[in-house]
Amino acid sequence: MMERAIFAGGCFWCMIQPFDTLPGIHTIMSGYTGGHVPNPTYEQVKAKTTGHTEAVEILYDPELISYEALLELYWQQTDPTDAFGQFEDRGDNYRPVIFYTTEEQRQKAEKSKQQLAASGRFIDPIVTTIEPAETFYLAEDEHQDYYKKNPENFERNHARRAAFIAANWEGNQ
Repeated sequence: MMERAIFAGGCFWCMIQPFDTLPGIHTIMSGYTGGHVPNPTYEQVKAKTTGHTEAVEILYDPELISYEALLELYWQQTDPTDAFGQFEDRGDNYRPVIFYTTEEQRQKAEKSKQQLAASGRFIDPIVTTIEPAETFYLAEDEHQDYYKKNPENFERNHARRAAFIAANWEGNQ
């Protein structure tokens, strides 16, 4: 039986690729959640008028990959000390959030956040929020699998994220 994880960490374009190659991942979709307008569009969310956050919804097989493994990878894709966006993506619609779908996910996310804070990896406090999942609205087709459809633009526009990840995660685990 598939389970669902929802993560926000800046532009949803860059949140797909790291999870996409993992065994046990069934689908990853870009979308919007946490706002007050039904069926928001990219332009509405980008204009910061709907209260939504860009996020990814991951359907996964917990027999092949654990929620804890997804959390570990999530932390490696974000700057958990920046509550006002991620890298070049600024504003509430790009804030880092773990949206839990069950009480068990909430507990695991809280534990994971506490472990990251205690690790000493970051000087600043961990400000990523952990919130209950709300309705997840799929983004328009052009935003699905963006890194595959537009690899040059994806690489060019996400250089800061890649540099941050390299400096803070790779080889430091």
